[in-house]
Amino acid sequence: MPGTVLLLAASPMGRGQLVDAASVLPVLAAVAPAVLSGTDTANVVELADPLEPQAVLTRLRAAAAAPGPLTVFVTGQLQLDRRQRLPHLALARTTPATVRYTAFPWHWIREELRLRPNGATTLVVDLHADAETWEQLTARPLDSGRNNAVYGRIAPPPSRRGAGLPSYMKAVATILRSGHRPPLEQLHQQAVARLGAQAATNVLLTARVPHSGDPHAAIAAAVEAGRHVEADGLAAQWEQAAVRAHGPGSEDALHWAEVRADLAMFAGDAARSCRTWLTVATARLAAGQAVDAPAVEAAADRAHHQWGRIDDRTRARELGPALAELRLRVPGRKQGALDHVQQQLRQLQTQ
Repeated sequence: MPGTVLLLAASPMGRGQLVDAASVLPVLAAVAPAVLSGTDTANVVELADPLEPQAVLTRLRAAAAAPGPLTVFVTGQLQLDRRQRLPHLALARTTPATVRYTAFPWHWIREELRLRPNGATTLVVDLHADAETWEQLTARPLDSGRNNAVYGRIAPPPSRRGAGLPSYMKAVATILRSGHRPPLEQLHQQAVARLGAQAATNVLLTARVPHSGDPHAAIAAAVEAGRHVEADGLAAQWEQAAVRAHGPGSEDALHWAEVRADLAMFAGDAARSCRTWLTVATARLAAGQAVDAPAVEAAADRAHHQWGRIDDRTRARELGPALAELRLRVPGRKQGALDHVQQQLRQLQTQ
């Protein structure tokens, strides 16, 4: 099965740039796609200094939906948004004051990759952190998802003025240009060795995926085989077990509801997916979660996205008012989301 590779390099323009992220792309692009992926053939998608978080999300979502192994190479810098203090990958237009709206939330990576099977996804990262983010990472390590293998480094803020270099990723690319991809842990160790004394000041990331009877793997396999009813049945069993054990508003139960919303999307049932995401968002708000909590915003955004894909106008009209009510409480990061729902709903009601 062909692999998929996503090359993402991003950093702000101007004085806020901590690392010259895009400088690594020519070196990575010179590596054969099959070597980047570790498969016989591979599709490569390159994102160089993207401007919009939604554009990155669209490419990541498409890569996550592709069958076969996925390798994501990320080079850039981490910054915290001022409201929630969550790590974001800074993009070309990002400034300290606009992180929440112009940078890519790191937890979106975890969210988009969470349904992929164990062992099917690898992140290779070379990240620089600003001072605030670096301090926070000592207490709260970067969460890249439990199903994903992660290799790389996070470097502290440069001690001198001017942008640093993505030395780790350039070392990885140089090793791969030989035409041979060693086992990832070995590749990581070879790249770290090339950093020399610099490695002692970095946070080194070596998170392998545990081999376990994770139900997500069986569900993902059923989806890949087109057995959507079976996949939903498995997720429903786990959801019911979580409800019995921890209650309907528990994080475990809500996780499996989210899985089922994604499964409805994969099955092409946008209305069921939208309805499930609406239920998840409402349940999280009822549990006291903030309107700008990542999980609440993600549920609202996905409900909105799926609503826009409903072909049956009657069903879209039925779900529209609930979505508009939710958007009134959870406007999200994309400006004009509520106006969009209200405008589309007016068009549906006059048709």
